[in-house]
Amino acid sequence: MAPPILKLDDIFLSFGGAPLLAGASLQIEAGDKICLVGRNGSGKSTLLKIAAGLVEAQSGEVFRHPSSTVRYLEQAPDFVGFNTVQAYAEAGLGPGDDPYRVTYLLSHLGLTGDEDPRMLSGGESRRAALARVMAPEPDILLLDEPTNHLDLPTIEWLEGELQKTRSALVLISHDRRFLEKVSTATVWLDRGTSRRLDRGFAHFEAWRDQVLEAEELEQHKLGKSIEREEHWLRYGVTARRKRNMRRLGELQTMRSNYRGHKGPQGTVQATVSEAQESGKLVIEADKITKSFGERAIVTPFSIRVHRGDCIGLVGPNGAGKTTLLKMLTGQLSPDSGTVKLGTNLEIATLDQKREDLDPEDTLANYLTDGRGESLLVNGEQRHVTGYMKEFLFQPEQARTPIRNLSGGERARLMLARILSRPTNLLILDEPTNDLDIETLDLLQEIVAGFPGTVILVSHDRDFLDRTVTSTIAPAVPDAPDGRWIEYAGGYSDMLVQRKGALEERRKAEKAAEKPKTPEASAPGSSKVKLSFKQKFALENLPKEMAKAEAEIAKREQVMADPNLFTRDPAAFNRLASEMEKLRAGLTKMEEEWLELEMLREELEG
Repeated sequence: MAPPILKLDDIFLSFGGAPLLAGASLQIEAGDKICLVGRNGSGKSTLLKIAAGLVEAQSGEVFRHPSSTVRYLEQAPDFVGFNTVQAYAEAGLGPGDDPYRVTYLLSHLGLTGDEDPRMLSGGESRRAALARVMAPEPDILLLDEPTNHLDLPTIEWLEGELQKTRSALVLISHDRRFLEKVSTATVWLDRGTSRRLDRGFAHFEAWRDQVLEAEELEQHKLGKSIEREEHWLRYGVTARRKRNMRRLGELQTMRSNYRGHKGPQGTVQATVSEAQESGKLVIEADKITKSFGERAIVTPFSIRVHRGDCIGLVGPNGAGKTTLLKMLTGQLSPDSGTVKLGTNLEIATLDQKREDLDPEDTLANYLTDGRGESLLVNGEQRHVTGYMKEFLFQPEQARTPIRNLSGGERARLMLARILSRPTNLLILDEPTNDLDIETLDLLQEIVAGFPGTVILVSHDRDFLDRTVTSTIAPAVPDAPDGRWIEYAGGYSDMLVQRKGALEERRKAEKAAEKPKTPEASAPGSSKVKLSFKQKFALENLPKEMAKAEAEIAKREQVMADPNLFTRDPAAFNRLASEMEKLRAGLTKMEEEWLELEMLREELEG
């Protein structure tokens, strides 16, 4: 095994109260692609800053290989002294680095390089910072929420870049699909300590649940052991005094461990305050259009939204998603066409810019609208501190100014306020930003089970697939021209339908272009055939795929043992690594066989 190029061991850090990090570790080897996961406030960003050398731990060992280069994605880039974005990004290059990398990255991130850094939006600043840290291709790349403010095409491009980069990666992200595609190892930061799984994020949640179940079982066993020892002390036959004192000491240690055990942080518990049922037809848009100058944002578009629908809007930044959303909800008038809203609508909106938040306001005042210490939730009077607990806020935070909250805490606070208001039409604009995975799970359950209607804008593909019943997307994804199409199902369903439509169009174009000459079908004309190599692969790939499936099944049978990880973590990790390679090989063979089979059918028919 190669030595680590960066290692954090037994890291301790506290800001006055309970320790944020208490024995956390992180080891990075060349080629690692690690996702760092944990609840909001668990210390993920702080651990990343310690790795980057921006924050100093109070105790613990920090080792960085002397020759290794480290780049950290800043949350708030410092543009002082730079007149253009190009100059800012190029300042991150080393002596032997290629300046063209900066131009390449900026163009794919939607920037020209000529922009004035002082005029950039928050999202543009973040993209400029991403270009600066990726351009040198450092030995270690530390990325904290790299997909924030990126649209779907850019996120998918970034996935490809990170999959093929030579840099070792440590990623923090709320985007499940992004983590699944990029990561090959997972470090879970929980209650100040860290655990590592040498598998990608796709396997994290099942592993986490196993660890927590084993921990709960151990606590139960410890409780039973304490009961037995207490019974022995009270009623057991008197033995030698020294033995009694030893067992009494052991009992005190067990009691201390039992009382001192800190269980996992709770989950958000919440339901939507339901309003009176809306009419069956919620929104009817008929041939609506919108242009800004000569640029068409929406060309004639019609849709009928019924009660119970959950509709997702996707597309690149600047395509007009928010404009279309505002027209559908009556906040913006169309240039032509009509929008009719249904009856009895109670609308609640979560805005991606968090503009509803006054940084000087307190949590309690924001939740109650300044109406004392209580609020009405689903017709029931609730004290504000009790309601805050359901969203993982402590009672002492009631008088805390909103400016002191993290991004994730602000998102949770806005969610708490929206869910307390009676509503039958939820409008969610980038609702997943800054939410941890557990809170995201809750939001998915709320949206999927909401009896009213939901319209949401999101770049989170996993969230869209789990929630929406239809997806509205630009007809031309790479160059939006104002035409929008509604597809049935989530984001993945949309891709399948779009691919099918594209293939049909290509076939039609090919048929139209094909010359209808007698020579083309003459008996003696030359005919393209499969090569010997292609024929051999077509015949033998099914056998190889069957072998791979058998090997995978063997390992799945061994890994089905729930005690395997606790008993032999090395064997578990080895089997997991083998499974990942076998599955990747099987997928590659299946794709190759499918391509050859399609080619054979085309040549023969």
